[in-house]
Amino acid sequence: MSTCTACTDRDAGDYYLCERCFGLLEQRLLNMPDLYAELSIIPRVTGLAEVVTAAPAEARAPIDLNALDMPGNAAWTLEIRRRDIQRVRWPDRSGPAPASLMAHCRWLRMELEWIAASYPAVAELAAEVRKLESQALSILGTPPRRAQQLGSCIAVTDDAGTVCGAALRRYPGEVVRCRKCRTEYRTEADLLLLQHFQPQESA
Repeated sequence: MSTCTACTDRDAGDYYLCERCFGLLEQRLLNMPDLYAELSIIPRVTGLAEVVTAAPAEARAPIDLNALDMPGNAAWTLEIRRRDIQRVRWPDRSGPAPASLMAHCRWLRMELEWIAASYPAVAELAAEVRKLESQALSILGTPPRRAQQLGSCIAVTDDAGTVCGAALRRYPGEVVRCRKCRTEYRTEADLLLLQHFQPQESA
């Protein structure tokens, strides 16, 4: 058992991240491509001369012009982190090719289970992703999409009838998938069974 390296006060079991920090990192990686895509359509100032002639004294540009470079900077930040993760996991392979922010976020989400369990610097990754989200939200003011809490996994994991019991969460529109045993609940019947067999709270 270990303490979460991101929040430093919650049990993380055999992982570097606790369930809460894992969920927050996964959520931010899911939201980030959309957040930064919105930055790319913010109206731009077309030229310095236009700003000087059209704006009254002491007026400022409608947005921080540095924000226009943020999507590229975010992609570069995650590419560097991805290179380090791949170096740790596959030291004999070459690093990833340059890719879009969406591609890096998708890759990190796909590998997040391994990252949370085996990448010692995952807390640094979580901090970088949190900062990137904060930078985008400081301009857009868009609240991130929240995960839905769905109870506990009811999958039987061995011949002795052991129930997984891991906390289940999903984002709207996504398949319910257990982080621990990887069981998926796809159909309406699956979800009804999941609801029916949830542990009952003691009176």
